[in-house]
Amino acid sequence: MSDKVIDTNKVTVIGEIHSPLAFSHEMYGEGFYIFKMKVARLSDHNDVLPITISERIIMDENLEIGKIVKVEGQLRSYNKYVDGKNKLILTIFAREIALYDEKDEIKNPNQIYLDGYICKDPVYRSTPFGREITDLLIAVNRPYNKSDYIPCIAWGRNARFSEKLKVGDHLKIWGRIQSRQYQKKLGEDQVITKMAYEVSISKMEVAQEENNQEEN
Repeated sequence: MSDKVIDTNKVTVIGEIHSPLAFSHEMYGEGFYIFKMKVARLSDHNDVLPITISERIIMDENLEIGKIVKVEGQLRSYNKYVDGKNKLILTIFAREIALYDEKDEIKNPNQIYLDGYICKDPVYRSTPFGREITDLLIAVNRPYNKSDYIPCIAWGRNARFSEKLKVGDHLKIWGRIQSRQYQKKLGEDQVITKMAYEVSISKMEVAQEENNQEEN
């Protein structure tokens, strides 16, 4: 595993453990657990993010609800077969976790860096309040010929710029991971609330020499 591959997907989040650890799965004899983590935004809202962690990492930590922790790792995706359809599931895969001293000031508790490629045509739209948004799906390579597919949202000037990008274009993205509730209608009288996760882009760069977009 090369450092270059690891550096294409880097996450650091600091927040409160929001749910008890629950067993998720076992792979090659190693057990993995999941829990939710509440991460503060600059506003009064919080993002509640899913964490996947190996039993090897949690052995020496007291990961109780309410504890403040720092997690470093990667944002990963996998497909899960739900109700007859494949659903893209996102989780923060922890490589390191440590209890965080609550006396320390938390300046930027939610950071992500991605280096990947557009794998679906960008979709430009505007909200009822007039905010410009472009939805992007970014493929980020990782070892063993695997890739993670990360939904991203660009705002304002970045939205107008990224609307013109094409499939295969190479992007570097900085931002934060956000959770978003939405409602899905199952029938005439049944509506359920679900949670989506995506990267909110604060800064982006294009590797021009590798892209297939037309020159202005």
